[in-house]
Amino acid sequence: MRTGEPLPALGDVLAALGTGVWHWDTASGEVTVDAVAAGLLGLSAEPATLTEAQVRARFHPVDWNEITGIIQLAVAEGTLAEVRIRIMDDQNNVVRVVRSRSKPSYEPERKAYVLTGTLQEVTEPAPGTPAARSAVTGDWRRSREAFLLDAGRALAEARSTEEVLRVAANLSMPGFTPDGLAVFGVEGDRLTIIGHHGHEPGADSPFYMPLDTDYPAAEVVRTGRAVYISSPDEYKARYPLTWPLAQRFGRQSWAFLPLTASGRTMGAWLAAFAYPVAFTPDERSVLTTVARMLAQALSRAGTAETEKELTEGLQRTMMPKLGPGIPGMDVTARYVPTGGGLQVGGDWYDVIPLPGGASGTRSGGGRFALVIGDVQGHDVRAAGLMGQLRIALRAYASEGHRPDAVLSRASRFLHGIGEDSTDLRFATCLYAEVDPATGVLEVARAGHPEPVIRMADGTVLTRSAQGGLPLGIDPDADYPTTRLILEPGETLLICTDGLIETGGHDLETGWQRLRDILERHRGTQEELADALVQAVHGPSSHHTTGPLADRREDDIALLLLTRQGADCGCGAEDTPPPPVRRTALTVAQAEPERVSVARQQLRELLHDWGSPDQVDSAVLLLSEVLTNVLVHTDSDALLLAEVTDGGDGRRIRVEVTDSGDDLPHPRRPGELASSGRGLLLIELLAHTWGVAPRGRGKSIWFELYEQKNGDGPG
Repeated sequence: MRTGEPLPALGDVLAALGTGVWHWDTASGEVTVDAVAAGLLGLSAEPATLTEAQVRARFHPVDWNEITGIIQLAVAEGTLAEVRIRIMDDQNNVVRVVRSRSKPSYEPERKAYVLTGTLQEVTEPAPGTPAARSAVTGDWRRSREAFLLDAGRALAEARSTEEVLRVAANLSMPGFTPDGLAVFGVEGDRLTIIGHHGHEPGADSPFYMPLDTDYPAAEVVRTGRAVYISSPDEYKARYPLTWPLAQRFGRQSWAFLPLTASGRTMGAWLAAFAYPVAFTPDERSVLTTVARMLAQALSRAGTAETEKELTEGLQRTMMPKLGPGIPGMDVTARYVPTGGGLQVGGDWYDVIPLPGGASGTRSGGGRFALVIGDVQGHDVRAAGLMGQLRIALRAYASEGHRPDAVLSRASRFLHGIGEDSTDLRFATCLYAEVDPATGVLEVARAGHPEPVIRMADGTVLTRSAQGGLPLGIDPDADYPTTRLILEPGETLLICTDGLIETGGHDLETGWQRLRDILERHRGTQEELADALVQAVHGPSSHHTTGPLADRREDDIALLLLTRQGADCGCGAEDTPPPPVRRTALTVAQAEPERVSVARQQLRELLHDWGSPDQVDSAVLLLSEVLTNVLVHTDSDALLLAEVTDGGDGRRIRVEVTDSGDDLPHPRRPGELASSGRGLLLIELLAHTWGVAPRGRGKSIWFELYEQKNGDGPG
């Protein structure tokens, strides 16, 4: 072209360069192409107006799906949209690869993207993105998609900020992998660094700077737009003041991307490269996607950590600290929140010093109360009610009320709170008053699981304690008291139902799981508490799910109380060992169903007896003796069963005492008589037996001597 001649038409220049022009309006769904662009698409080389479907049919499906994302990215960053597109023929074969470059815009009133760009045929370069080279499609894109799936899965599974940063540090991007990463956060008007990888120790200190600093990460936080720097010269030219901070690391390219969650820029992510990177649309798309996933993961982790801190702080204020040691007693407690949400539940425990100097059977100072309970629900309201109820129980106990009166007042208190609310709640509770000097426990229950006693030799008994309705249901409910005795070397376990039922267990299977731990454990009381929690909530619990379809999770609270003595695991060995095993139980006239409880306790007492036939015989004789008292007298029956070892073998002695005056005597019942055979059975099955006056009343007793082969009486 000679100087002074007019420039040729733009269309002629583009045609001479083999470059076509196309225009796309997403609102109308029309794509306009010139002759060159039509020829590149495999159509007749003439201008045409096509539908999106017609154009899509000529593009590789993967490439078409990617165009929208790249357009959105270019609009957000204010940059050109550049993408490689594979053109397909009617047999779905790739006939050429074209490159499209355009400047898209978004029209909010039409909710449409509009772009005008160029199409030009290119050759497919090898994977890798050094400066001045473009990214590729095909295998690289498939690798990228697989990488994003893996990265998204790993970040979604991270549960803490530390885990998120560890996952981010181990990301290996396809074709271009940064060797230095940093995650920036914002505190007030200052930029901080949350974590980094690929920098020497102490590299985070320079990043604590005001947000108005001329630094790429600060600019990203201020504007919410990514910053890409492809070379050290570009970095030095754009950010001369902070260039010395980056210069000492020897990197060649940098990408600073906003970490945005819920529309708020919460920080920035730096990916630094040891080699030049062009940051083509494909690469920016990958980096932007990772930044979004990273922001979401950090947001989730931050929320979870805040909830956990709130939960632990709340529970620390709700849960008492076990005070100084109690003479002759050891107390251990555990609380484990296992539910979801804020992990705030209604479970609690308490150890309350009681006023001394009471009269009657209540000894002087040193008494204390153990309390454990569970407010219905697993939310902040349950935790609030738990705190109120715990304070009320502590107040009633400190006033010197007996266990039944403490629970009655607490039930009235909780019912009064619920009267003004549409969200009515109840609470289960077990209150035990303990006299350390005698080992006497006076227990009252409000719909709570029964206490369990582990004897000195490891035998575990579920001690039946009378109970009433859960607190808050009936303001006039009664809570009868049951007296138990904790012998030296024995351990009392009281817990919430989470320890029993977590993992899909019901009461029966859940107690069996705990019974195995209690019977086998030979460590300290602290170790026993940990073993119980691990059996329910530890890794092994996932292999021992219960019979219920749902694997229920609930808070766990437990208290262990051990009366020091031989074999208690607390180091006190100077107390004479108690009888091997002993249990006592009262069966009232109005409670004939407790005969079944007595039979079950006797079986638990004889769980390792050598002869199963003798166990059946002992249970049968106990039923006869207890039934005899209920039928032929007007008094209650007191059962005392004791297993002893005299050196020549073990023996079981069962004694039932009542206040009746009439002594039993053998009878000869007829063939059709429904009674009169009790003493005959005792005579046949027991090794020895007798009837003894007891002041006002009498006792009937029998003994069985353990036989391994089951021969002989019983």
